[in-house]
Amino acid sequence: MNVKQINVITLAYLGDAIYEVYVRNYLINKGIAKVEELQKKAIKYVSAKGQSNILNYLIDNKYLSDEEIEIVKRGRNYKRETHPKNTDIGTYKMATGFETLIGYLYLDDKKTRIDEIMNLIWEEYNEKDN
Repeated sequence: MNVKQINVITLAYLGDAIYEVYVRNYLINKGIAKVEELQKKAIKYVSAKGQSNILNYLIDNKYLSDEEIEIVKRGRNYKRETHPKNTDIGTYKMATGFETLIGYLYLDDKKTRIDEIMNLIWEEYNEKDN
């Protein structure tokens, strides 16, 4: 399968699910046991605003390769008719770009790279944000 030929929204759909599993696993491993608290903490990472902020951090700090940035751009630039009412279109497009990247890396069997990106988020992005 040529991952580069898969529709970006399909990649984003998968990337959203994969990313959420990483976030949930991370929060549970931090010792958070109550579902309400897990949900509240997860918003920082899984909301469109959270994903957009994380992607901007990765780009600004030059953590993504040229190939990864091209995948992000494919997702970000995809023409959608609608977007959620609780976020602006720019934030939503950046979040879609981030999800597309995660979906692409997953299907391209680059799970080690996903781990690297997630570790950057847990260690560096969280440090900046605390």
